[in-house]
Amino acid sequence: MKPEIAKLGYLSLVTSDLEKSLWFFKEVIGLEETTEINGVHYLRAWGDFQHHTLSLEQGDRGYVRHIGFRTKAPEHVLEFKQLLEDGGIEVEQIKAWETPGIGEAIRFPLPSGHTFELYYDITRPEVEEHRRSVLKNQTYKSWAKGISPRRFDHVNIHSSNDSAEAYDFLENVLGFKMREFLRGDNGDVIAGWMSVTPLVHDVALVIKPDLPTPARLHHLSYWTDDSQDILRAADILREHNLEFVGPGKHGITQAMYLYVMDPGSGCRVELFSGGYLIFEPDWEPIEWLEAERPLGNTYWGDSIQDKELNKITIEA
Repeated sequence: MKPEIAKLGYLSLVTSDLEKSLWFFKEVIGLEETTEINGVHYLRAWGDFQHHTLSLEQGDRGYVRHIGFRTKAPEHVLEFKQLLEDGGIEVEQIKAWETPGIGEAIRFPLPSGHTFELYYDITRPEVEEHRRSVLKNQTYKSWAKGISPRRFDHVNIHSSNDSAEAYDFLENVLGFKMREFLRGDNGDVIAGWMSVTPLVHDVALVIKPDLPTPARLHHLSYWTDDSQDILRAADILREHNLEFVGPGKHGITQAMYLYVMDPGSGCRVELFSGGYLIFEPDWEPIEWLEAERPLGNTYWGDSIQDKELNKITIEA
């Protein structure tokens, strides 16, 4: 049997203004800081269980170092390493706990140009009593500050590289399942929503030939419990004088959304709620045609496609 990925883990983000990014993610979005080590800040939402789902550090510009995923079993990390190397892909092995909270890991490039990391072993740090939830099945107190999303949900990445190779790698090497996809007028798949969980997507990959660099991040996403949380988020963002797009509802995924930019890194964050889950073992991917793209992007509400904000992506 092939090794398997269990879930999306974390995103390593570099920012050109660490102070602004920490204010944005901690005070506005409402993430909790697990720890800070050697200038790197490790954050997670109140319902995230592993050490962190976002790391932030100072750099000369905003960009993504890598995106981490947890495997289903400890042995799958090295099994993926062998599988990738057999396919001619250069793999970097990361010593256990070199990244705080993350055990032995591997990093490698995708055909899209993005860097993924795979690991299994994690730590679940104890939370200080004044921040800890009384619920044994929850990490932090909910609604302690800011928008306060429950958990890390997905990433949306863009690439100008060959689409067939990129989707084939995600599906046939890493084991992601195509859930919904957009077919261009030329017959190529130009956007795919893919997952290893019952979510419609743990990762979305969009092909755009005119990007400034081959691999980009369109957004990272945190999950809120319901639509009222999205409306509350809009109020909070307005109070902080932050420009945003939404609320609206996607046709693809059927989820409610709101998009806002981190003023420090230029990274777009989506607040996400609703949608549907996939439990059918024989699920057939849903095909959308390019003429249907507006409906797929925006079922109703404020559309990101009409905004200048949509053109901004960061290097990944």
